[in-house]
Amino acid sequence: MTTTTIEAQVLPTPAGPLSLLSHGGTLVAAGFTADPEEMFARLSPAMRAHGLTRVDDLGHAARAVRDYLDGDLTALDTVEVSQPGSPGRQRLLTALREVPAGTTVSYAELAERAGMPRTAARAAGGACAGNLIAPFVPCHRVLPSTGGFGGYYYGTPVKQWLLTHEKALG
Repeated sequence: MTTTTIEAQVLPTPAGPLSLLSHGGTLVAAGFTADPEEMFARLSPAMRAHGLTRVDDLGHAARAVRDYLDGDLTALDTVEVSQPGSPGRQRLLTALREVPAGTTVSYAELAERAGMPRTAARAAGGACAGNLIAPFVPCHRVLPSTGGFGGYYYGTPVKQWLLTHEKALG
């Protein structure tokens, strides 16, 4: 059913509650928070104008999360997503979605995969920092070339859990 209202569902995961926000069947936000309003507040004013309604089941997106948690590491890739951004940011987000589960890339490698020079690593970091649809757009798979986990909007323990989950099953 297509609706103009943004629908939200919160799913339990081992990494913490995951809020999903969908508009017309397309995921427009997702993140590790028990409060969908937190994700809703990050949307553009035009998207927020649609309003927010909690639902019991978002259908395909919720099933994809359950399948991912059950070991189908490609399940999240099947969900349609949409978020704003310049053409360069869109290329980076597309390249990010193409990083397979169980692998990681550096910010410079992500820039290259998006058709940019390696020196655009900072732009790649900005795209990750502004990503509204984690873990469907898997910014957790990007690590600094200097080592460590780097930052993650939802905290390093969530990033570590996602990477461990993917490597253990990948």
